[in-house]
Amino acid sequence: MDYLVIGAGPAGLQLGYLLKKAGRRYLILEAGPAPGMFFRTFPRHRQLISTNKKHTGTDDPELNLRMDWNSLLSDDPELLFTRYSDRYFPAADDMVRYLADFAERCRLDIAYNTRAASITRDDQGRFEVADDRGETRRARRLIIAAGFTRANVPPIPGIETADLYGDHSTDPAEYRDKRVLILGKGNSAFETAENLIETAAVIHVAGPRSLRMAWRTHFVGHLRAVNNNFLDTYQLKSQNAILDGGVRRIERRADGGYLATVAFTRVDEVTKDIPYDRVIVCTGFRVDASVFGDGCRPELTINDRFPALTPAYESVNVPGLFFAGTLTQSRDFKHGTSGFIHGFRYGTRALHRIMEHRYHAAEWPGQTLTTDPKELAAAVLARVNRSSALWQQFGTLADMIVLDDAGGARYLEELPADYRDAPVSEAGPGGFFTITLDYGPDHDKIDPFDVSVARISQSDSGSAHEGHYLHPIVRHHRGGVVTAVHHVTENLENEWTSDEVHVEPLRAFFARQTAPAPV
Repeated sequence: MDYLVIGAGPAGLQLGYLLKKAGRRYLILEAGPAPGMFFRTFPRHRQLISTNKKHTGTDDPELNLRMDWNSLLSDDPELLFTRYSDRYFPAADDMVRYLADFAERCRLDIAYNTRAASITRDDQGRFEVADDRGETRRARRLIIAAGFTRANVPPIPGIETADLYGDHSTDPAEYRDKRVLILGKGNSAFETAENLIETAAVIHVAGPRSLRMAWRTHFVGHLRAVNNNFLDTYQLKSQNAILDGGVRRIERRADGGYLATVAFTRVDEVTKDIPYDRVIVCTGFRVDASVFGDGCRPELTINDRFPALTPAYESVNVPGLFFAGTLTQSRDFKHGTSGFIHGFRYGTRALHRIMEHRYHAAEWPGQTLTTDPKELAAAVLARVNRSSALWQQFGTLADMIVLDDAGGARYLEELPADYRDAPVSEAGPGGFFTITLDYGPDHDKIDPFDVSVARISQSDSGSAHEGHYLHPIVRHHRGGVVTAVHHVTENLENEWTSDEVHVEPLRAFFARQTAPAPV
């Protein structure tokens, strides 16, 4: 077959939908009995933090996807997650139900209860995937969309005696009057702490790095407001605390309790032994590469937690091995949205388009333009005012305008921002432009709620490059370098429509960049 996909989670279903629509031969292997098995367990406290905003004031489906963080992409208006829940933070069980309906309604080819046991390559370069039933399937291209299947457990002596986020008891009554240590400073840690506030005597949340708030960094994997009630209990002196330090050792005592050795970062790693009744490890997940045999084992990155990928979502060392979904977050680690449905649904579509262009000679979606500055500016602003992909995959996906040898231009939609293969490589001497939506430089160092921080005027295009909030950025690439950058002034309503502030400065930028070189 052409494509073998491992995993029937959101990314596997999204890719399966696109492969089926394109008429490709494919099969999805799923270890569990149904789609979306991850969401049957996680998050443990069963509330998603991916927003479900139903009421947006518009019936434009593309604009609505900017606020819908859970739907997969399809042509079926019934297959929107907003039809499955009215809650802004919906229940995980609603996601389970939605993914099952998506797979059934789209009639995707999925082999359930089929776990990939080993992955090798034959002498013809085809991937061979042997499952736990003894059957082997072969494919020219293999896409891993299985998500995370292993907990990321730090190498702390004694940590094997602690409870893991994935299997600890979520019954608050079990922690009544207990002293609890939670390792990790992400949303799973604070979600766990929130669950225990009413019953635990003392809760300490520990980690060596500074706590980062999503509302400041714009990375939705940092601590979200919905999970930060615990911060009040710390700062308002309710026995709980955040420990800024690493845990050096965990000792299980004879009475069933624990003694944790904490090295405090703020005081030059002075250590202290602190007693606890329970220890819960909430330190994230990592890829499981154990199924890959020699010759097709992907290189890993970021403490071996993720596959190392090219801009085409392909393994850097195993040609034809691609990744989709949350495993692609090494591409924009702790900056963008590739680790979440509202981001990787577009990354998966970009991957599909890359494979269609590379292996099936399909034309990349877009339109043909002239190099008239008015036409170029109009095309850019039409896209940034509506596109959900550029909005959700800020700074990661880009539209591109490729200038050809004949003085024409091709507007290409939604490529990885650093993608340089065909059709981008077909640019003439005039080079190409990338168009992204992104935040300004050092935006995560600015407190957006600090009224003393200087704000740019939204009616002054001359200071647009100083903007910290999301706005369009157009870059001219020529000869392998960025030769010019234009920032379109940020706007409170994210509507870049003003002739004076948005249109004319962008038109003038294109006029300068496409003008004939002086003789």
